[in-house]
Amino acid sequence: MASSKEYLEYMLEQLSDLDDISYRAMMGEYIIYYRGKIVGGIYDDRFLIKPVKVALEMMPDANMELPYAGAKEMVLVDDVENRDFLKELLDAMYDELPAPRKKRK
Repeated sequence: MASSKEYLEYMLEQLSDLDDISYRAMMGEYIIYYRGKIVGGIYDDRFLIKPVKVALEMMPDANMELPYAGAKEMVLVDDVENRDFLKELLDAMYDELPAPRKKRK
């Protein structure tokens, strides 16, 4: 099941307190970027983030879920209504996220 454009728009609004949030559509889902780094994505109308240490510490009871068959598990963010928490979470995750890959020429 692909994610809806409505859920993407809702999540972008929830993340609008952060500077430089962007997304890229990919196979019916959406990859979410924060200041150029991939933080996670929207898969089947769920907001999943990379399982970096600080995210796991901030959400110790969060479920780990597969974004799609064959993928690595990601952390389900179920408190998407709390904009302050989302801002704090992504800000805290930023330094632990890998740098963007350089594009090949």
